[in-house]
Amino acid sequence: MKTTGNTVFISGGSAGIGLAIAKRLNAAGNKVIINGRNKERLENALKQLDTATAIQGDLSIEADRIRIAKQLKETYPEVNIIINNAGAAFSYLLNETLNAHEKAAIEMNTNYLSVIHFTELLLPHLIQKEEAAVVNISSIAVFGSHKLVPTYGATKAALHSYTVALRYTYEEEKNLQIYEVYPPLVNTEFSAEIGGADGIPPKEVADELFLALENNQFDVPVGDSKQFFK
Repeated sequence: MKTTGNTVFISGGSAGIGLAIAKRLNAAGNKVIINGRNKERLENALKQLDTATAIQGDLSIEADRIRIAKQLKETYPEVNIIINNAGAAFSYLLNETLNAHEKAAIEMNTNYLSVIHFTELLLPHLIQKEEAAVVNISSIAVFGSHKLVPTYGATKAALHSYTVALRYTYEEEKNLQIYEVYPPLVNTEFSAEIGGADGIPPKEVADELFLALENNQFDVPVGDSKQFFK
């Protein structure tokens, strides 16, 4: 996969892993479009990028997914990479809450169902490109859950299963590549509740993804996740 001259859409691109990826790709000569729910955070992120643009919206909401996909195809028809990075996670103990199913439903919608729908909306566009990619940011949680985020791992396991199926579906289409990134604990605001300060810097995730794109390495373990790929 070429690593320059692409037009890349990154959901959840205003902070954390998404912003780190945006910085890495932007610096390499790619046109970057970041997405997020919060206008102020998007504007702050754009100040840290050279030539990026932003589309505000919440991809967990169906109407926003449809609007953003339409805007991408009409305003940025050259888009050839989508990075599904936006996520949701709740930290709690199963024996201390009565609404685990409600939290799980939000996580499953954001981390799994919304990704399927948004990708589905863009696939007919991507498949027409000379070179294109879908990048799903999953997690080390694919390989085992944690009591502090008891339902989050299941959503990432579901995303992993979908990503594998998507890869098999398009394996004959050499112009469309399907990547999955497996970050461990990363030092971001997103993971602060579960000890994120002890995690790796988000830049490490971005660097690993960049190398994977360069080398057509479709599974992208990062840090501690590498133990599962020996």
